[in-house]
Amino acid sequence: MEATARISRKDSLLGMLRGGEQMARGQQYSLIMLLCAPAILAQLASIMLQFIDASMVGRLGAVPSASIGLVATTTWILVGFCTAVHNGFSVQVAHLIGANDLHAARQVVRQGLVSVLVFSIFVSLFALSISGPLPGWLGGKGEIAEGARQYLRINVAFLPALAVTLFCGATLSCSGNMKIPSLIDVFMCAMDVIFNFLLIFPTREISLLGLDFTIPGAALGIKGAALGTGIAECLGCVAGLYFLLVKSPELAIAHEKGSFRPTRVCLENALGITGPLWLQNIIVRGAYIASTVIVAPLGAVAIAANSFAVTAESFCYMPGYGMSDAATTLVGQSLGAKRRDLAGAFSTKAVWLGAAIMSFMAVLMFIFATLLMSMLSVDPEVVSLGAKCLRLEAFAETLYAVSIVSNGAMTGAGDTLIPSFLNFGSMWLIRIPLALIFTPKFGLIGFWMAMCLELNIRGLLFLARLKSGRWMEKKLKYQ
Repeated sequence: MEATARISRKDSLLGMLRGGEQMARGQQYSLIMLLCAPAILAQLASIMLQFIDASMVGRLGAVPSASIGLVATTTWILVGFCTAVHNGFSVQVAHLIGANDLHAARQVVRQGLVSVLVFSIFVSLFALSISGPLPGWLGGKGEIAEGARQYLRINVAFLPALAVTLFCGATLSCSGNMKIPSLIDVFMCAMDVIFNFLLIFPTREISLLGLDFTIPGAALGIKGAALGTGIAECLGCVAGLYFLLVKSPELAIAHEKGSFRPTRVCLENALGITGPLWLQNIIVRGAYIASTVIVAPLGAVAIAANSFAVTAESFCYMPGYGMSDAATTLVGQSLGAKRRDLAGAFSTKAVWLGAAIMSFMAVLMFIFATLLMSMLSVDPEVVSLGAKCLRLEAFAETLYAVSIVSNGAMTGAGDTLIPSFLNFGSMWLIRIPLALIFTPKFGLIGFWMAMCLELNIRGLLFLARLKSGRWMEKKLKYQ
C-alpha cells in the first residue's frame, strides 16, 4: 500500500506538471525525490554488486586486473557513443509526453529503437576490427596486453544488447518511470555477478552449515569476466524491451501499428542533441584514454589501483547520475509543457540536492577508503595506493555533483553543444596538462591530484552556465 501511494503521488505530481497547474516548492522537491530515489537506490545496489564483480577479477591478481583497467576507458567511449544516440530520442520522448502527445512519443520510440540498434552494431564491428592492436596503442605490453585483447573482443560483441538496454531504460525514465529501469539495472548487475562467479573460477568445494557443496566453474579467467557481463546484458535487453514495448502505459507499441522507419524531422532533432554528445564523448572519453596512456608506464600496481579506485569512487558519484536522470526527465517534460519557469526551478533544486547527497557520500568514501579498496583487491600495494587516491578525490565530489546534475538538466532541454565545449576545456586544457606535470613527479597520486582540481573547476563552469538560463533556449521541431 505504501509503495502504491508513492507511485500514485508521483503520477499525480507529473499530471500537475503536464496540465499546467501551479506546483508549490514542497511539491517540486517531492517530485524530484520520487523520481530520483529509485535510481539512486538502484545505483547504490549496482555499485555493491560491481564491487563483488570487480573483486572476483581482483582475486586473479594484479595482471588480469590491469588488463581490464587498460581497456576500461575504451569500453566507456564505445558505450558513450551509443548513449549519445539514445539521448537524442529519449529527450524528444520527454518533450512530447510533457506536451501530452503520446502517439508522437511512441513514434519516436520506434524510430529510436531501430536507430540505436543499427548504430551499435556498426560500433561493435569497428571495435572488433581494432581490438588486436589497441592494447599496444594504449601502452600495454606482454600479459597485460594479451588479457586486455581477450576481454575487449568478448565485451564489444555484446555492445548492441547493452545499447538497446540503455535506450529502453532512458526512454522509460523520460516517461517518468524511474522504478523499472532501476530494477533492470539491479537485475543485470546481479546476473553479472552470478555468471562471473560460474565462469571466472574453476569448480570448487565449499562447506556451509556443516554441508559440503560443489560449485561448478568454467575456469575461464578474464574471458569469463567478459562473457558473464555479456550474458547479463542480453538478459537486461530482453527485460527492457518487454517493459518498454509491452507494459509501459505511455509508450507501449505492441498493440499499435506504426512505422519503424526514421523520419527526417525526428532524425534532425536527434542529431541536434546527439552530435554535440558525440563530440563530448570523444572529448571526455578520449581524455580518459589519454589518462590511461599516462598511467600505463607506472606499472601493473598503479594501473590496477587506478582502475579499482575509479570503481570504488562510483560509490560516491553514481547517486549523482540518478539525480541527473531525474533532472533530464523533469526539465524535458516541463519544457514540453511550455513551462520554462518550472524547468529552471527543477534544475536548481536537483543540482543542490545532488550536491548534498554526493557530499555526504564523499565523507563516507574518505572514512572507508581502505575498506572499499580491500573489497576489490587482495594486493596490499594496490589497496594502499588506491585508498590514498580516494581520500584525495573526496574533496572534488561536491562540485563534481554540480556538473553531473547540471549536465542532465541541460540534456533535458536539448542543450548539449555548450556543455561539450565546457567539458573540452576542462578535460584537455586543465586535467591532461596537469596530469602530464604531476604524474612524473608524484606517480598515481599526482594523476589524481590533477583530476581533483579539474573536477572542481568543471563544477564551477557548469554552475555559471546553469545560472545564466541560456541553456533553455533550444527549440525542437515536431511534425
